[in-house]
Amino acid sequence: MGVNAMGFSLRINSSVCFTQNPPKPSSKPRFLTVRCSLPLSSDGSATGLAERPWKVADARLVLEDGSIWRAKSFGASGTQVGEVVFNTSLTGYQEILTDPSYAGQFVLMTNPHIGNTGVNFDDEESRQCFLAGLVIRSLSINTSNWRCAETLGDYLAKRNIMGIYDVDTRAITRRLRQDGSLIGVLSTEQSKSDEQLLEMSRSWDIVGVDLISGVTCNAPYEWVDETKSEWDFNSDGRDRETYRVVAYDFGIKHNILRRLASYGCRITVVPSTWPAEETLKMKPDGVLFSNGPGDPSAVPYAVETVKKILGKVPVFGICMGHQLLGQALGGKTFKMKFGHHGGNHPVRNLRNDRVEISAQNHNYAVDPASLPDGVEVTHVNLNDGSCAGLAYPALNIMSLQYHPEASPGPHDSDCAFREFIELMKSTKRAA
Repeated sequence: MGVNAMGFSLRINSSVCFTQNPPKPSSKPRFLTVRCSLPLSSDGSATGLAERPWKVADARLVLEDGSIWRAKSFGASGTQVGEVVFNTSLTGYQEILTDPSYAGQFVLMTNPHIGNTGVNFDDEESRQCFLAGLVIRSLSINTSNWRCAETLGDYLAKRNIMGIYDVDTRAITRRLRQDGSLIGVLSTEQSKSDEQLLEMSRSWDIVGVDLISGVTCNAPYEWVDETKSEWDFNSDGRDRETYRVVAYDFGIKHNILRRLASYGCRITVVPSTWPAEETLKMKPDGVLFSNGPGDPSAVPYAVETVKKILGKVPVFGICMGHQLLGQALGGKTFKMKFGHHGGNHPVRNLRNDRVEISAQNHNYAVDPASLPDGVEVTHVNLNDGSCAGLAYPALNIMSLQYHPEASPGPHDSDCAFREFIELMKSTKRAA
């Protein structure tokens, strides 16, 4: 291989150099010229240079508004399209990663420092990661937690989930708050041009897509695990009676099931397409319609299932389940500007005038003006006044737009599970 030389010269003002014998002051500055040369390979690149000790930007997030955000990658490589949403939680990134309600979305964490506690296998909220990718400001270079089993980067790589860091998450969040949720493309493939990625972002849409079918279970199963004793709370005053509950899996989180089991429920989890007739044959004391991803209008089969169960047994809807109940009662749902995602959303309980700090994750809401007479709005989000809870006493219905199990998040709303128990108990006694 032929080697040439690359030369350059550097002029230094000798009057400002620190030497043992500095030159005498002069009206004219004197310069020293230092000549250096580096060997060049046959392709013209310098040889003998050490590799950079830091990672350079190797990924792009291209949003449908035309903005391009350069970043560094971790986790998996490739190209992925999704809806970009921001989450304001300070902790609990592993629970967020495994929340099926984030299917089809890139989750941007507003808390800048992510990864410092690593990941463990006790905090999983589902059987796998369903989100499209993770966007963060700063990736911790090491982990420090007694439960840590592996680093966040290794965890995502094994599950084929893309992540980027060293990107201005504050600027992106401001854009999302101003313009609303945006479709984006995340890519580490340098062969794809910015124009190609932009076209991908503008040709994909999350509205009207059935995302539930990709996260639900394939067959019914029994759930028995309760909240572990070291993590349990609100355990005083629980009765010893057991209640048979059928839980529809629209993307259910494990801690919803754990909280129900801790309150004495024997739970059968069924797929999203499970016939209402089969559910009623099980003679449950109550039915739970779980959280889940996407647009409730994209799953009319689920709405029909809910309609067939209403009035037969007490029901409790959470998040997606709340929206499906709203539609089944004749109401309408709409897509919010940027949704609610985080563990610090204030909600007012209109029945007792109590304010709860809640964990939320949804992009759609129920329009209370579209609901029929008899349906009561029980909770209101104090940030924007949107409907956060419903009740229809005549049909033994209760629902919340947010997550009472709050994993991650505060436990202010855990009493909702006790209310569901009381609803099943009173209905059972009246039968």
